[in-house]
Amino acid sequence: MTISILAFDEGTGTYGGAATTGSLCVGGWVLRGDPESGMSASQGSLPSTMWGGDVLGLMRGGLPAADAVRRVVGADAGRDERQLSALDPAGGTGAFTGGNSIATAGSRAARHVVVAGNLLVSGRVLDACLAGFAGAEGPLDRRLLQALDAAAGVGGDARGLLSAALLVVGRDRAPLNLRIDHSEAPLAALAALHRRATSGDYARWAAEVPTLQEPERATPCAVDPIPR
Repeated sequence: MTISILAFDEGTGTYGGAATTGSLCVGGWVLRGDPESGMSASQGSLPSTMWGGDVLGLMRGGLPAADAVRRVVGADAGRDERQLSALDPAGGTGAFTGGNSIATAGSRAARHVVVAGNLLVSGRVLDACLAGFAGAEGPLDRRLLQALDAAAGVGGDARGLLSAALLVVGRDRAPLNLRIDHSEAPLAALAALHRRATSGDYARWAAEVPTLQEPERATPCAVDPIPR
Protein backbone atom coordinates (compact mmCIF):
# COMPACT_ATOMS: atom_id res chain seq x y z
CA MET A 1 0.00 0.00 0.00
CA THR A 2 3.09 2.19 -0.21
CA ILE A 3 5.93 3.39 -2.44
CA SER A 4 9.16 4.24 -0.61
CA ILE A 5 12.72 5.17 -1.49
CA LEU A 6 15.86 5.16 0.69
CA ALA A 7 19.12 6.73 -0.46
CA PHE A 8 22.62 7.69 0.68
CA ASP A 9 24.45 10.76 -0.62
CA GLU A 10 28.10 9.79 -0.56
CA GLY A 11 29.27 13.35 -1.20
CA THR A 12 27.60 14.82 1.88
CA GLY A 13 27.28 11.74 4.08
CA THR A 14 23.53 12.32 4.26
CA TYR A 15 20.85 9.61 4.45
CA GLY A 16 17.28 10.07 3.35
CA GLY A 17 13.97 8.36 2.84
CA ALA A 18 10.65 9.34 1.32
CA ALA A 19 7.32 7.54 1.08
CA THR A 20 3.75 8.02 -0.06
CA THR A 21 0.64 5.87 0.22
CA GLY A 22 -3.10 5.69 -0.34
CA SER A 23 -3.71 5.46 3.41
CA LEU A 24 -2.98 7.72 6.41
CA CYS A 25 0.20 8.64 8.26
CA VAL A 26 2.81 6.99 6.04
CA GLY A 27 5.72 8.72 7.79
CA GLY A 28 4.88 7.36 11.21
CA TRP A 29 4.34 3.84 9.92
CA VAL A 30 7.10 3.43 7.39
CA LEU A 31 10.24 5.54 7.74
CA ARG A 32 12.96 5.18 10.39
CA GLY A 33 16.59 6.32 10.38
CA ASP A 34 19.58 7.99 11.97
CA PRO A 35 23.12 8.75 10.77
CA GLU A 36 24.74 5.97 12.81
CA SER A 37 22.35 3.21 11.73
CA GLY A 38 21.14 4.07 8.22
CA MET A 39 17.53 4.07 7.02
CA SER A 40 14.63 1.64 6.91
CA ALA A 41 11.17 1.43 5.35
CA SER A 42 8.79 -1.11 6.88
CA GLN A 43 5.50 -1.44 5.01
CA GLY A 44 2.98 -3.92 3.63
CA SER A 45 -0.62 -4.98 4.19
CA LEU A 46 0.17 -5.65 7.88
CA PRO A 47 3.42 -3.71 8.45
CA SER A 48 5.55 -4.28 11.53
CA THR A 49 6.83 -1.07 13.10
CA MET A 50 9.27 -3.28 15.02
CA TRP A 51 10.97 -4.37 11.82
CA GLY A 52 12.16 -0.85 11.07
CA GLY A 53 13.83 -0.39 14.44
CA ASP A 54 15.18 -3.92 14.56
CA VAL A 55 16.95 -3.66 11.22
CA LEU A 56 18.45 -0.30 12.19
CA GLY A 57 19.85 -1.83 15.39
CA LEU A 58 21.51 -4.64 13.45
CA MET A 59 23.03 -2.25 10.91
CA ARG A 60 24.30 0.03 13.68
CA GLY A 61 26.06 -3.05 15.05
CA GLY A 62 27.86 -3.50 11.73
CA LEU A 63 25.65 -5.95 9.86
CA PRO A 64 25.21 -5.09 6.15
CA ALA A 65 21.69 -4.13 5.07
CA ALA A 66 21.02 -7.31 3.09
CA ASP A 67 22.04 -9.53 6.02
CA ALA A 68 20.13 -7.40 8.52
CA VAL A 69 16.95 -7.66 6.44
CA ARG A 70 17.29 -11.43 6.19
CA ARG A 71 17.73 -11.77 9.94
CA VAL A 72 14.74 -9.59 10.83
CA VAL A 73 12.49 -11.21 8.25
CA GLY A 74 13.52 -14.75 9.13
CA ALA A 75 12.50 -14.32 12.76
CA ASP A 76 8.90 -13.29 11.97
CA ALA A 77 6.34 -15.98 11.12
CA GLY A 78 4.08 -13.25 9.70
CA ARG A 79 6.67 -12.15 7.14
CA ASP A 80 4.49 -12.95 4.11
CA GLU A 81 2.22 -9.98 4.95
CA ARG A 82 5.07 -7.49 5.15
CA GLN A 83 7.73 -5.66 3.18
CA LEU A 84 11.07 -4.25 4.36
CA SER A 85 13.86 -2.26 2.76
CA ALA A 86 17.04 -1.01 4.38
CA LEU A 87 20.07 1.17 3.71
CA ASP A 88 23.14 0.65 5.89
CA PRO A 89 25.68 3.31 6.98
CA ALA A 90 27.97 2.35 4.09
CA GLY A 91 25.19 2.81 1.54
CA GLY A 92 24.51 -0.90 1.07
CA THR A 93 20.91 -1.98 0.49
CA GLY A 94 18.61 -4.88 1.25
CA ALA A 95 14.93 -5.59 0.58
CA PHE A 96 12.25 -8.21 1.19
CA THR A 97 8.73 -8.52 -0.21
CA GLY A 98 6.41 -11.02 1.47
CA GLY A 99 4.64 -13.63 -0.61
CA ASN A 100 1.19 -12.32 0.29
CA SER A 101 1.99 -8.72 -0.64
CA ILE A 102 -0.82 -7.15 -2.64
CA ALA A 103 0.14 -6.92 -6.30
CA THR A 104 1.88 -5.17 -7.82
CA ALA A 105 4.65 -5.44 -5.22
CA GLY A 106 8.44 -5.59 -5.32
CA SER A 107 11.66 -3.63 -5.06
CA ARG A 108 14.43 -2.13 -7.16
CA ALA A 109 17.98 -1.18 -6.17
CA ALA A 110 20.98 0.67 -7.54
CA ARG A 111 24.15 2.01 -5.95
CA HIS A 112 23.21 3.62 -2.59
CA VAL A 113 19.45 3.57 -3.30
CA VAL A 114 16.56 1.12 -2.85
CA VAL A 115 12.90 1.48 -3.85
CA ALA A 116 10.06 -0.71 -2.59
CA GLY A 117 6.32 -0.75 -3.12
CA ASN A 118 3.12 -2.72 -2.93
CA LEU A 119 -0.46 -2.26 -4.15
CA LEU A 120 0.96 -0.35 -7.13
CA VAL A 121 -0.71 0.08 -10.49
CA SER A 122 2.25 -1.71 -12.13
CA GLY A 123 5.94 -2.46 -11.84
CA ARG A 124 6.57 0.71 -13.83
CA VAL A 125 6.04 2.65 -10.60
CA LEU A 126 9.15 1.11 -9.07
CA ASP A 127 11.17 1.72 -12.22
CA ALA A 128 9.97 5.32 -12.49
CA CYS A 129 10.80 6.05 -8.86
CA LEU A 130 14.35 4.76 -9.27
CA ALA A 131 14.83 6.53 -12.59
CA GLY A 132 13.33 9.74 -11.23
CA PHE A 133 15.87 9.77 -8.43
CA ALA A 134 18.78 8.95 -10.74
CA GLY A 135 17.81 11.74 -13.13
CA ALA A 136 17.19 14.39 -10.47
CA GLU A 137 19.62 17.11 -9.52
CA GLY A 138 20.25 19.08 -6.35
CA PRO A 139 20.34 18.12 -2.66
CA LEU A 140 19.25 14.67 -1.53
CA ASP A 141 15.93 15.88 -0.11
CA ARG A 142 14.85 17.42 -3.42
CA ARG A 143 15.89 14.33 -5.37
CA LEU A 144 13.81 12.14 -3.08
CA LEU A 145 10.76 14.36 -3.62
CA GLN A 146 11.29 14.21 -7.37
CA ALA A 147 11.47 10.41 -7.16
CA LEU A 148 8.04 10.29 -5.51
CA ASP A 149 6.66 12.62 -8.16
CA ALA A 150 8.02 10.32 -10.86
CA ALA A 151 6.39 7.29 -9.22
CA ALA A 152 3.05 9.09 -8.97
CA GLY A 153 3.37 10.21 -12.58
CA VAL A 154 3.00 6.63 -13.82
CA GLY A 155 0.14 5.74 -11.47
CA GLY A 156 1.66 5.23 -8.01
CA ASP A 157 -0.57 3.55 -5.42
CA ALA A 158 -3.55 1.86 -7.08
CA ARG A 159 -5.94 3.68 -4.69
CA GLY A 160 -4.49 7.16 -5.21
CA LEU A 161 -2.49 9.01 -2.56
CA LEU A 162 -3.46 10.36 0.87
CA SER A 163 -0.20 10.85 2.80
CA ALA A 164 3.50 11.45 2.19
CA ALA A 165 6.67 11.87 4.22
CA LEU A 166 10.34 12.80 3.99
CA LEU A 167 13.13 11.98 6.45
CA VAL A 168 16.71 13.21 5.95
CA VAL A 169 19.49 12.77 8.53
CA GLY A 170 23.21 13.44 8.77
CA ARG A 171 25.91 13.85 11.38
CA ASP A 172 26.34 17.56 10.63
CA ARG A 173 22.71 18.60 10.35
CA ALA A 174 19.43 18.59 12.25
CA PRO A 175 16.98 15.89 11.13
CA LEU A 176 14.51 16.98 8.47
CA ASN A 177 11.39 14.99 9.36
CA LEU A 178 8.35 16.16 7.38
CA ARG A 179 4.96 14.45 7.33
CA ILE A 180 1.68 15.02 5.57
CA ASP A 181 -0.62 12.64 7.39
CA HIS A 182 -3.77 13.29 5.32
CA SER A 183 -4.29 15.30 2.16
CA GLU A 184 -6.05 14.97 -1.16
CA ALA A 185 -2.76 16.14 -2.73
CA PRO A 186 -0.05 14.90 -0.33
CA LEU A 187 2.93 15.27 -2.66
CA ALA A 188 2.10 18.92 -3.38
CA ALA A 189 1.54 19.51 0.34
CA LEU A 190 4.85 17.84 1.20
CA ALA A 191 6.68 19.96 -1.38
CA ALA A 192 5.14 23.11 0.08
CA LEU A 193 6.08 22.10 3.62
CA HIS A 194 9.60 21.31 2.42
CA ARG A 195 9.96 24.79 0.94
CA ARG A 196 8.92 26.34 4.26
CA ALA A 197 11.24 24.09 6.27
CA THR A 198 14.31 24.73 4.11
CA SER A 199 14.08 28.51 3.77
CA GLY A 200 13.66 31.61 5.88
CA ASP A 201 13.85 31.86 9.65
CA TYR A 202 13.02 28.21 10.27
CA ALA A 203 15.96 27.01 8.18
CA ARG A 204 18.32 29.52 9.82
CA TRP A 205 17.18 28.34 13.26
CA ALA A 206 17.55 24.65 12.33
CA ALA A 207 21.13 25.31 11.24
CA GLU A 208 22.03 26.38 14.80
CA VAL A 209 20.74 23.40 16.83
CA PRO A 210 23.06 20.66 18.16
CA THR A 211 24.13 17.85 15.83
CA LEU A 212 26.02 14.59 16.26
CA GLN A 213 29.08 16.34 14.89
CA GLU A 214 28.64 19.34 17.22
CA PRO A 215 26.53 18.08 20.16
CA GLU A 216 27.23 21.08 22.41
CA ARG A 217 26.38 23.76 19.88
CA ALA A 218 24.59 26.61 21.67
CA THR A 219 24.89 29.82 19.69
CA PRO A 220 22.13 32.17 20.88
CA CYS A 221 19.32 32.13 18.33
CA ALA A 222 18.56 35.50 16.79
CA VAL A 223 15.48 34.43 14.77
CA ASP A 224 12.00 33.21 15.59
CA PRO A 225 11.52 29.86 13.75
CA ILE A 226 7.73 30.02 13.94
CA PRO A 227 5.99 32.20 11.32
CA ARG A 228 3.53 34.61 12.96
